[in-house]
Amino acid sequence: MKRLLFVFLSAIVFFGSLAKDYYPVDYVWTSQSHNSSESMPCGGCDVGMNVWVENGDVLFYISRSGFFDENNTLLKAGRIRLHIDGNPFAEDFSQRLCLDDGAVYIKGKGAEVKLWADVFSPVVFMDIRTAKRTKAVLSFESWRYRDRQITKNEVQQCSWKWLLPKSTYTFADSIVPNADNLTFHHQNRKETVFDFTVDYERLSAIKAQLYDPIGFLRWGGKITMPGFRFLSTSNGQYASTDYRAWNYRNDALRTSVVTIDLREESTPSVSAPISRRRSAQWWHAFWQRSWIETDHAEAREMIRNYELFRYILGCNAYGQWPSKFNGSLFTFDPQYVDSTKTFTPDFRMWGGGTMTAQNQRLVYWPMLKSGDVDMMRSQFDTYLRMLPNAVARTRHYWGHGGASFTEQIENFGLPNPAEYGKHREGMDYGTERNAWLEYLWDTSLEFCQMILLAHQYEGLDITPYEELISQSLRFFDEHYRYLALQRGTKALNSDGKLTLFPASGCETYKMAYNPSSTIAALRTVLTTWGRDTTGMLSRIPDIPLHTITGDTCIAPAICWDRIQNSETPQLYPVFPWRIYGLGRPHLDIARNTYLKDLHAIAMHSSKGWKQDNIWAACLGLTDEAMRLNREKMANGPFRFPAFFDRGFDWAPDINRGGAGMIGIQEMLLQETPDGELMLFPAWPKEWNCRFRLHATDGRIVEAEICNGIITHHER
Repeated sequence: MKRLLFVFLSAIVFFGSLAKDYYPVDYVWTSQSHNSSESMPCGGCDVGMNVWVENGDVLFYISRSGFFDENNTLLKAGRIRLHIDGNPFAEDFSQRLCLDDGAVYIKGKGAEVKLWADVFSPVVFMDIRTAKRTKAVLSFESWRYRDRQITKNEVQQCSWKWLLPKSTYTFADSIVPNADNLTFHHQNRKETVFDFTVDYERLSAIKAQLYDPIGFLRWGGKITMPGFRFLSTSNGQYASTDYRAWNYRNDALRTSVVTIDLREESTPSVSAPISRRRSAQWWHAFWQRSWIETDHAEAREMIRNYELFRYILGCNAYGQWPSKFNGSLFTFDPQYVDSTKTFTPDFRMWGGGTMTAQNQRLVYWPMLKSGDVDMMRSQFDTYLRMLPNAVARTRHYWGHGGASFTEQIENFGLPNPAEYGKHREGMDYGTERNAWLEYLWDTSLEFCQMILLAHQYEGLDITPYEELISQSLRFFDEHYRYLALQRGTKALNSDGKLTLFPASGCETYKMAYNPSSTIAALRTVLTTWGRDTTGMLSRIPDIPLHTITGDTCIAPAICWDRIQNSETPQLYPVFPWRIYGLGRPHLDIARNTYLKDLHAIAMHSSKGWKQDNIWAACLGLTDEAMRLNREKMANGPFRFPAFFDRGFDWAPDINRGGAGMIGIQEMLLQETPDGELMLFPAWPKEWNCRFRLHATDGRIVEAEICNGIITHHER
C-alpha cells in the first residue's frame, strides 16, 4: 500500500462561494443514435427525459417521479417524436448536454432543437428553430393507448411480483387530441395493490388509518404545440412495443416552443424565457456548490462520470418522491438492457413504488459532501409520509411502540406483499417470511443519520423529522425487550443490555445474534442526536469482535445461522457509521476486517451496490481505493457513460453511481470525530487534483494537490 498521506486542515475552510466560478465541460455526440439505449439524460425539478436522435427524428421519453399506477408501477408519461422534412440532422450533426445550464442542444444543417425542464415546476420545453420554413410532424406516442395485460415475466415492474392475480392490467391512459394541443392523464381505480397488501398482511382492522398514496391517484399533462395542428393518429412499433401516435403537422415551421406541462392542476405555466433563465441560473449555482477537477489521465474518466452522474441526481432535485436506485427517471426500452426482456418502456426490475432501502441509501449519502442537502428532502419526506403506517403496524402486530420499517418496503410503508411471504395461522404476522429479509429492520436508521448530518452540514431544520428518528429508535428498544420476554422472564441480559435476536446483518448474516451493523447504527444515531431521554444508549450492546489468525477483527455478529447474500455488514461500523476509520481509535481492527476476514475478502467487488470502494478509502488503503473507484465509475456499457450497467438491479444503476460518488469523496476529504479535516487521505499523491466539497459546521472546503504537494487558498 502507498504510504497514507494524512493532512489535517484548519485554515482552508470557506464560508461561502469564494473562488472563481466553475464551469463543467459539455458532453457532446457528433453522430446519431441507434436506439433508446443510446439516449442522453435531461431534466429538472422531478422530470427526466431520455433524449436521442434516430434516423433523423428527435425522440425523447418523459418521466416524472410519482407517476404510479394501480399496480405501483412507475409509468412513463410517453414518448415525443419530432420529424422535420429534409432530414436536417443528416449533416453537421451534434447533440450536446450543457451541464452548466441543464439543457440538451441538438443541431444539424438548417435546424436546431433545445430541450430543458424547468427546475421549479414539472414543465418541459422544446424550442425548435429552422433556417427556412419547412414541414414538420410532432407526435405523442403512447403504448398505453390500450389496456395491457401484465405477464408473469413482467411482474418485477410492479408490486405484485409473483403474487400477480390473473388478468391484471396496466390500464390505458385517457389521451385527448385538440386542434393545437393534447391532454393525457392516468386515473387509478379505487382498488389497488395497496388494498391487497393491507388484507394479505392482516392489517384490515386498521386499514382506515393507513396512508395510501396510489388509490384514486390521477396524473397527466398537457402538450401545447404552437403552429402545429392535429393531423391524424397512426400505429407503429418501437423496439418490442406497439404504440399509437397522435400526429400534429406544421406546414411552415420556422420557430415553435412546445410546452409539456406535467401538472394536473390549472396553475398557470411559466413562460419559456423565464423558465430558461431561472433554470440555467439554478444549474450554474448547482455546479458552484461543489466540484472536482483532475488532469491525471487515470482519474479523468472517473471524475468526468462523477460529474455526469451528479447531473442525473440533480434532475430530480425537488421531487415529491426520491430518485429510485433502479434507474431513477432514465430507464429505457428493457430489451436493450436484457434481450430477453421484450416488454414496454415502463419495465424495470425491483419495482416502481417499491424501495430497496439497502440500495436506496447509497443514492443519498453523497449529497452531504456535494452540498446538495436540499435535494435530500424527497427521500426524508418519503419516510415521513410512511411513518404513521410503520407505527400503526408495530402497534397492531406486537402491541408496543416504535416504527418498524422493513426492507423491500412499499411507498406506503408496508412490506412488499410478495416479499412479505406466506404466513400460517399463529405465526408472527409482523415479520417477513423471507430468507433474505426476515428481521431486517435497521435500514431506516441510515436515513435518520442522514437527517442529523444534514443539519450539521447545511443547518437543515430537523424539527419535522424528530418523530421519525424517535420512533425508529424506539422500535428497537421496545421490540427486543418484547422478544426477550417471549423467550424468558428478563427483558435485558445480565449486563442490562438488549439482546438483538433474532436479527440480521444486512440481508447476509441471518438469524444473527447482536449483528455489528445494527449495534453500530443504534449507537451512532443516538450519539449524533444527543437526545437519549430514556437511557437507551446504555442498553446497546458492544460491537462484537473476534480473532482471525491472531488479529482482532469486527465480527458480523456474535453468531448466526447462515449466510444468505454477499454484503459485508462487519464493515458497516466503518461506513456509514464511522466508529472505525482514519483518525479514529483501533484503525487496525477495521483494516484487519477488510484484509483478513475471509467472508469480506470473498465479497470484495465494485459491482452495483458493493461498498468496498468506500471502505478502502475510509481506511486509507489508497491503492485499493484507487482501483475500486476507477472500476466503480468506469464508463457504463451504454452510450452515455454514466448510464451504468444493471449490476444487481436495473440500468442505469443509480446506487452504483451513488456508491462511486461516496468513494471518490472519501478519497479526497474525511473528518476526525472532533471535526478536524483530512485532505486527500486516500488519494494517490501523484494524481494532481483540486476540489470543493462540504464538511460539517457549514464548512466549504477547497484544496489542491499538485505534484504531491498540498496547497490551499482563500479568496
